[in-house]
Parts: sequence; C-alpha cells; structure tokens
Amino acid sequence: MARKNALGRGLGALIDDADKEKLEKLEGIHEVEIGKIAANPFQPRTSFDEEALRELAASIRELGIIQPISVREKGDGTYQLISGERRLKAATLAGLKKVPAYIRTADDQAMLEMALVENIQREDLDAIEIAISYQRLIEECRLTQETLSERVGKKRSTVANYLRLLKLPAEIQLGIREGKITMGHARTLIGVEDPEKQIGLYYQIINEELSVRQTEDLVRKIVNRELRNTAGRQKKKEEIAEAYQGLREELAGFFKTDVQLRVNEKGKGKIVIPFTTPEELEKIMEVFDRLR
Repeated sequence: MARKNALGRGLGALIDDADKEKLEKLEGIHEVEIGKIAANPFQPRTSFDEEALRELAASIRELGIIQPISVREKGDGTYQLISGERRLKAATLAGLKKVPAYIRTADDQAMLEMALVENIQREDLDAIEIAISYQRLIEECRLTQETLSERVGKKRSTVANYLRLLKLPAEIQLGIREGKITMGHARTLIGVEDPEKQIGLYYQIINEELSVRQTEDLVRKIVNRELRNTAGRQKKKEEIAEAYQGLREELAGFFKTDVQLRVNEKGKGKIVIPFTTPEELEKIMEVFDRLR
C-alpha cells in the first residue's frame, strides 16, 4: 500500500529518497506550478480526445506524471509550454497544482521545431496532423525533406507520402481526420488528378465500405481508362493534322510565310498567317488585294 501512495505523488516518488532539491538536479527536471505555464503558440495539435484526456487524468491521479513536459522560462517567473500539452491538460483535470518539467532554453524557431518533432512521434496523431507538422517544419523551420526525414527518423518516401495528402481536397482531408477513410485509401486517391473524381471516389469508398485493395483496383481502372482516352484524343489530333497538312503547305507557299493551320477533333479551327516585319505584312496584304 505504501508503494501505491508513493506512486500517487508523481515522478519524485519513483526515485528513492528524492526531495525537491534532488529532483531539480535530476536531468534539469523541476516541479513547475501549472498556473505559471502559458500555452505554446506553436502547438501543432488542433484537437484532443476528451475521453482519452479523462482516462489520462485518472491515470495521473493514481500514478502521477511519469514523463515530464518541456517548457521554456520567459524571464518573469512564468513559463511557456514547448511540448506535453495533452499531459498538462490531463494534469489540470486531475487537480494537480504542479507538474514535473524540463526547463529548456529555446528561441521561437527552436520551440516550434521541438514541439512539432515531439508531437509527430506520438501515436495518437492523425495522418493530416502529421502531414501539417511536416509541412510546417519544411516551411517555417526551413528544413529540406531529407533533413526532415533524418530529424523525425522516417524514410524520405514516408515523409513525401504524408505531404501528398495535403494536395487532396479539404473534404477528403477532413474525412481522414475523422477516420472515415484510412491513409492507405487517401494515398490511392492521389493517383487520380481530377479533384471532383477524387471526391466521388471518396464517397464511394465510404458508401460501399471499400478496402484499400478494392480502392486501388478501382483507381487503376479509372487511370487506365483516362490514359486510353488521352491516347485516343492525341491520335485523332494527329490524324486531323495529317489530313490538313497538304492545305497548310499550299497556303504557306501562297502567302510565302509559315502559315499555321489548327483544327480540333470537331472540325473547328483557325488559320494563322504570321509576319515579322512591316514589309512582310505589306506583301501579305498585296496577296489579298489581288484576290479581290
């Protein structure tokens, strides 16, 4: 029973005979009043699961906070959170007045980078939150994809796959965040270029409860059909161009300039008679005058 009571006092109770002075010397960990900790303006997380917070608060009441949060000192006796907002919120719910914290020296950019990298490592982030964090590290911390992959311990291809999710329509990104489709589904949708078709497929996945494999097969058929249609249109354009080639050459000889003849698959088009000097224009006008 004594052991359980010790655990209830938090991190310090896990260390034999740890008083406040020893705790402060331990790897820069200090007990900081919650009321003196301001929110992190660079916090990459935008939502927290309320039920999960209550569960964590219950655990903190029983065991205390095992993993310290990170803060930076503002110079007026107050602190600014770097990472650990979920733990801080849960500690507040649990009724704690103080929390164990690493006090670090960091400028705004370092704060942002630490907060983003720390949050990316968490398992409860959705794919869009991770993608946004990667994008912010690239844009705001001026990291390349290669440097970023090293910093977060992920393959460069993995980082690139997350970043591609941000090219999807907002409606689909929201669906990923709400768990309506998986990242595997979303990665498959990226293979379709038309946003309207992407959204149509998104709802088909949901309504028909398609697996990732089924979605891949569906997208493959759509892409192959589009390729065939594109090839067919290109072939028809080439056939039309070939059919009118003789006429173009005849007009070019008639006007003594490189006449351009453009015709679409519906038979509509235009004739362009170019000139580069006023003298060339004068000669073209003379031809028209003779035709009157």
